[in-house]
This record gives sequence, structure tokens and C-alpha cells, in this order.
Amino acid sequence: MGTLEEARDYFSHDLYATKATGAVIDEIGQDYAKCSLVLKDIHRNAIGGVMGGVIYTLADFAFAVASNFGKEQGTVSVVGQASFMNACKGSTLFAEAHLLKDGRSTCFYEVKVTDDLGKLISVVSFTGAHVPLNNTLKRPDGMF
Repeated sequence: MGTLEEARDYFSHDLYATKATGAVIDEIGQDYAKCSLVLKDIHRNAIGGVMGGVIYTLADFAFAVASNFGKEQGTVSVVGQASFMNACKGSTLFAEAHLLKDGRSTCFYEVKVTDDLGKLISVVSFTGAHVPLNNTLKRPDGMF
């Protein structure tokens, strides 16, 4: 599989999640990832809540890490459905992605987003499509 540092380096090229949003990879495992995001004013909406897009972006990033790192083929999301359970009162969000089923051409992941107070914020279900790693999908550095 690879180390946590290799995963962080590899996904540092996901600039929207890592640079613009601030998502960080905390843990990796076989078909698993845990990512976090320290909340700042920029992540809040007009009434002071955390934007749904921030929560979804963190979940999507955890899905991307869990379904792609150390794999022979790429995976892209084709369906993502978020259910928002509670308002976030904490200062940090955590997203844990777990594989539910992996097939020949598709996979299914569940990502639970919680805050640092232990509150369940969202559950996001992803259907992913396995895609071949051809020249149009490979990064210029040859890593994926």
C-alpha cells in the first residue's frame, strides 16, 4: 500500500481539497481513509453554520483517498448522496471512509463525518466507477 506520508504527498495535488479547503489525511488503510479539516471563518455560511459544501468536500476527499491510494486502477465518483444529520458545534471535522462493496466495475463507500465533540454531522454514500489508468487520467509525474 504505501505510507501516510506518501498518501499526503500524492493527494497534495488535489488542490481544492488540500489547499483551498484545508483537508488533511490522518489515517490510511486497506479501502479506508480518515481525513480532517480545522474549521475557519471561510468555511461558514451567512448564518454561521458550516457550509454543506465543506462537509461534502471533506467526505469526497476521504472517499478519493480510500478508493484510489495504492490501487492498480482509478476510481471516480458517479453518485454521491449526503444526508446532513446535525449542525456542527465543534472546531474540527473528521471524515472516515469505509468500503461497503467492491465489484468489477463499481464500488460502494460510506463516509461518516463527525466533529471533535463526537457529534455525527453527515453520512455520505458514494458509488464509484473503476476506470483504467490511461494517459488521459495519469498525472504528469506518472503517479496515477
